[in-house]
Amino acid sequence: MAERVDFWFDPLCPFAWVTSRWILEAEKVRDIEVHWNVMSLGVLNEDKNPAPAEDPEQLSRWIPARTATAVALEHGEDKVGEFYTAAGTEIHNNGNKDFEAATLSALRAAGLDEDLLAEAKTDKNDAEMRASHEKGISLVGQDVGTPIVAFQGTAFFGPVLTRIPRGEDAGVVFDGAVALAQFPYFFELKRSRTESPAFD
Repeated sequence: MAERVDFWFDPLCPFAWVTSRWILEAEKVRDIEVHWNVMSLGVLNEDKNPAPAEDPEQLSRWIPARTATAVALEHGEDKVGEFYTAAGTEIHNNGNKDFEAATLSALRAAGLDEDLLAEAKTDKNDAEMRASHEKGISLVGQDVGTPIVAFQGTAFFGPVLTRIPRGEDAGVVFDGAVALAQFPYFFELKRSRTESPAFD
């Protein structure tokens, strides 16, 4: 039976995007099954920013995660992964920073109802989005962001990658994460980033 790996993401985060493509590569070479969960950078940073109902720019930044939540509620987890792949491709690979337009494009690419975009402009599903967000944050603490990866009873922020390991390299990175997860007193490895994420 494949090992469950839970992955929390906000479609806006470029580092989550790289890490998500890595975990899908690892899924090809290791006996794991990825389960997608929504985080919200809007929720994470809401004490620092205007509310989305009061600020059009903030609203646009909440739309992708809100839409992913609506997809999860109406269509289930498998479609969340499809939507995230479409949204991440549009936002990061294609460089579309009009998040409303990128979300609409992603809904169409995933064969999903475009009405979910209108829903994401409201707070209709915010309670569910916050619950998913808090579930991830509760595993790692408040001083982190997205992505969060959980497996074997342990969760980490990251790994933060700037390139996508592919093939067996993806498996080796996963093996390293599993090895560290075996030690309950291991918490963090970190160094300053010297390059921006690349999505190819």
